[in-house]
Amino acid sequence: MKVFFTIFAGVFAVLFTWAAYLQNNDPDAFLWYLVYGSAALACISFIAKKLNFLIAYLLAMAYLIGAYFSWPEQFQGVEIGGGAINNIEHAREALGLLINAAVLTLLALRIRWLRKNNGIV
Repeated sequence: MKVFFTIFAGVFAVLFTWAAYLQNNDPDAFLWYLVYGSAALACISFIAKKLNFLIAYLLAMAYLIGAYFSWPEQFQGVEIGGGAINNIEHAREALGLLINAAVLTLLALRIRWLRKNNGIV
């Protein structure tokens, strides 16, 4: 499992870095640089065994709250042409935040499990 979580965190560090890069043309690009950059940094910190459970948990909760507030009033999918562009944009943002929340939740649970089974408080 150790190798799995290391690879998992490494893959998502690359994906989150790529997602941050793709925000170049977004009007609020700086916000998304912070969102995806912090997730990438958390994944790298996990690999280096420096990620604190509380940090991972708080990031996951922040992403989850952000997804809740970003969710469109009417979900019309994520494909351009499938509905109002504003709803599609909000859906994409919310789903991205949900992915961040899921990854950070898994990393936080792994940290908690390792602490419990290694006797570290």
